[in-house]
Amino acid sequence: MVVSMTGFGRASKQINSCFFTVEMKSVNHRFLDVNLKMPKQFLGIEDKIRKIISHSISRGRLEVYINFEGELISNKTLKVDWQIIDQFVASLKKIKENHSIYDQISLDHILSFREGIEVVEESISSDEFEDELIQLVEAAVKQLVDMRVVEGEQLKNDLTTRLKKLQEITFELEKIAPTVVENYRERIRKRVEEFVLGKLDENRILTEVALFADKADINEELTRIHSHIHQFIETLKEHEPIGRKLDFLVQELNREANTIGSKANDGLIAKNVVELKSIIEKLKEQVQNIE
Repeated sequence: MVVSMTGFGRASKQINSCFFTVEMKSVNHRFLDVNLKMPKQFLGIEDKIRKIISHSISRGRLEVYINFEGELISNKTLKVDWQIIDQFVASLKKIKENHSIYDQISLDHILSFREGIEVVEESISSDEFEDELIQLVEAAVKQLVDMRVVEGEQLKNDLTTRLKKLQEITFELEKIAPTVVENYRERIRKRVEEFVLGKLDENRILTEVALFADKADINEELTRIHSHIHQFIETLKEHEPIGRKLDFLVQELNREANTIGSKANDGLIAKNVVELKSIIEKLKEQVQNIE
């Protein structure tokens, strides 16, 4: 099955007085790379979230964002250190006496003494939200996977169309290949006739043509191209991640096309090879998007 590595998923829900949102997007990557950004209150369930993702997705770079808003983000309590406050007030009185200061000690003086009074913020445990948050992650992953499957089907259709064209060109090259040797034979014969005034050494011509035929033979390459195309089509039917296998097949197709191009001693073959390589390059670009 063809699955794209590009997709987006989102799920949100009101849980008690908090509103949670889970968003994730994926792009191409050789392996599975999950970048998870979430409030520190929920770091305890990070491993569970990663396992949920890896269970459904095998390749791609994922950006995962978990956010929530609400009054219960944390509990705030006022902490007063009465012992140090008493020392602070006693010190103020001592300063007044020693320096003949007649101002009254006020509440403002005490409140400004931060070492004695502070607001302590305690994070809420994720246990209260864990189950429902996990469900949101699962929903976002499902939406992401569904989008990747839809796009994968479009990629499959495009690849199938290009493979058919690739096969057509390969059949065309098979028709052209035998004529290359015959055309070379005629060119050699004409050149020799020009120099020897019609006295031909048939054995020498046959030897030259045989050497050329051996060097210009592209039948093996064409056979392997047919084989790679067949494997490519069959791989598209598999129900598992196939991106790496398709990438290998594209490399092999490109290798055969380059070999044919290096052997080509014919303008028509060279023209078809250019088109062949153009299609293979398009296949390569599309395969990069497949899981």
